[in-house]
This record gives sequence, structure tokens and C-alpha cells, in this order.
Amino acid sequence: MFIEDRDAIIKKFGKTENDTGSSEVQIALLTHRIKHLTEHFKTHKHDHHGRRGLLALVARRRSLLNYLKKKDQNSYKNVIGELGIRK
Repeated sequence: MFIEDRDAIIKKFGKTENDTGSSEVQIALLTHRIKHLTEHFKTHKHDHHGRRGLLALVARRRSLLNYLKKKDQNSYKNVIGELGIRK
């Protein structure tokens, strides 16, 4: 993941400029990594160890989304809409 992408994601989804711990930012950063890995697997079909890591990232994002849904329904809908995540 590139530093510029990370900074742009933090500015877009964070409550403040240095907010890296909120659920929204974490979900957005995980989504960026998941999309990057998905592109990687289109060319490297036999990278099974990497696929295991991808599944771990998806599971972590899913648990953060469940937490956000319980905590703040409006923020959950905004994040889902902005990132284009299916639910």
C-alpha cells in the first residue's frame, strides 16, 4: 500500500486528520488492501498462502463492519456506500 493512498483514505474517512483508529478508517484501509490483493491473485492464481492472508483481512473487515453496524447505523451505511461493499 502506498503512503499517498493511505493518507488520502485517512483524510477522507477519519474524523480528524490524524485519526487512524476509528472503525471507518480501519475498514477503508482494509478494503484498499483487499482490492490490491484481489488484483494480485488475478495474475498469481497459485499463491495459496497469500489467499489465506486475504481471507484473514476479509474476516477482520467483516467484524469491524458488524461492530460499526451495532454502534452507528448511519456511519455504517455511509461507509458501505462509499466503499462499494456488498451487504
